[in-house]
Amino acid sequence: MRILLVLAHPLEDSFAASVAKAAKETLEGRGHSVDLLDLYREGFESRMTGAERASYFAERYDAAEVAGWIERLQAADGLMLVVPQWWFNFPAILKGFFDRVFAPGVAFEHDPAGGRIIPRLTNIKLFWALTTTGSPWWVVHLYMGNPVRRLLKRGIAAFCSKDLRFRMVSLHDMDRATEAKRKRHIKRVRALLSRI
Repeated sequence: MRILLVLAHPLEDSFAASVAKAAKETLEGRGHSVDLLDLYREGFESRMTGAERASYFAERYDAAEVAGWIERLQAADGLMLVVPQWWFNFPAILKGFFDRVFAPGVAFEHDPAGGRIIPRLTNIKLFWALTTTGSPWWVVHLYMGNPVRRLLKRGIAAFCSKDLRFRMVSLHDMDRATEAKRKRHIKRVRALLSRI
């Protein structure tokens, strides 16, 4: 399987970077091809351009500035995100990636009758999110209703692809996580990914 592994963290020595490294090693060890897309290191600009927005409902979306990233998404069989949750959402750079790359004609088509959008990312059969959050489990799930999972699964995954396997694996209470807890989490990630 060809997997696009998207890392969205500004610090090169972050725990997210360690998770991405472990994910890449584990997946490649299982024979998968992994394309690591480090949004910060690749200089991805999160702001949508005027040309992109002006063409959003036109016959053809102006993808000139993001064509390379679109090609990588379209070449993948699976998408895996490694991302922290900040303020119960993902970082702006990942939101910009969705806004600019998951565009009309790429991830979906507008329904001519004005109804639901039509999924176009039929190549994506696996969609995983490996996340961390500073809040305890009960705050994320019981108080906030797990908004990142809802956005990714019910919004992006459901509207852009069909029949994919979605999974989200989170380390909660990250701000107080001991080294031992972090190591256990990476071990868990490796164990789960070794089943793909």
